[in-house]
Amino acid sequence: MESLVLNPFWKNKRVLLTGHTGFKGCWMSLWLQGMGAEVFGYALEPDTDPVLFDQLQMGDKIHHHIGDICDADAFAAYVTDIKADFVFHLAAQSLVLRSYRDTLNTWNTNVMGTAHLLEALRKSAHPCAVVVVTTDKVYRNIETDHAYVETDRLGGIDPYSASKAGTELVVDSYRSLFEQENLPIALASARAGNVIGGGDWCENRLLPDIARALMQGQSIETRNPNAVRPWQHVLEPLSGYMLLAEKMATDNTLAAAFNFGPEPRDNRTVEDVIQTALKTWVGTYHASTTADAPHEAGLLKLSIDKVRTKLSWQPKWDFETAVANTMTWYKETAAGRSPLDISLEQIKAYEAA
Repeated sequence: MESLVLNPFWKNKRVLLTGHTGFKGCWMSLWLQGMGAEVFGYALEPDTDPVLFDQLQMGDKIHHHIGDICDADAFAAYVTDIKADFVFHLAAQSLVLRSYRDTLNTWNTNVMGTAHLLEALRKSAHPCAVVVVTTDKVYRNIETDHAYVETDRLGGIDPYSASKAGTELVVDSYRSLFEQENLPIALASARAGNVIGGGDWCENRLLPDIARALMQGQSIETRNPNAVRPWQHVLEPLSGYMLLAEKMATDNTLAAAFNFGPEPRDNRTVEDVIQTALKTWVGTYHASTTADAPHEAGLLKLSIDKVRTKLSWQPKWDFETAVANTMTWYKETAAGRSPLDISLEQIKAYEAA
């Protein structure tokens, strides 16, 4: 595949990417492979319809391994065998509403799955930089106008958020172990805001729900039109994860927690997202009539002051651009365009921004 960037840093680097069959994992696999990295993916079979992994033809581009991070022995054997220079841990049960139905699996995957990875790295002692991806929902959200910073209290009401807060505690503990045992492993966590982008086909997520309704000629149903979130295109946090890993490889003081989110002005409501999406793909929407839905926070904001200062990272695409690119992906692929072609075009456009 044509090289995506002039920066040669990732060329020939061995990268272990867990969760490579998921939405963010597919985009990251595509980007890293396009920059010349040798990507080793470890994940469950994708469970969406369609499957972005197949749409992007990723099985032909990377080392693709199906496995469960909850199977500690098999996972450890794979991690030890790969001897990666960089590890991005994206594998997770990442859906809030599903976590209410599948609570124990959510805790097992998000907390123990992470512990299995870090223990395997500890035993192998191979030098590497590790980024564990969590979420902006790790904070004990009291739903004020405060934008959460990395030192704020962790917590979570729903099982997904609470399990990701638990993941952060696992990361803190293993970071301390790595330091005490003088292991050449730099470990950071990355807390991203609400991520959108083409090819997300998960259940009960706003942009996929919008796209599915429009493709079927239906009115868009919205659950919480006034809920405020830090929306960002998927390429934003992925660029941050890679920058963090690259810098952490030579500066272990960056082995810490970092927020990746949009500019403050791009904290918008669900209704803002829908109205902006309909500028690209015309349709209608209505309020949900579903009663007694599980709890979801009404207000969440994220501070990116630390990552701006420590990594010189900042968002490239504003809210309108992020939503427009997301809806363009869905609209054009629905009309028959190649998902791979448009994904590569968007990565190149982001790099050029």
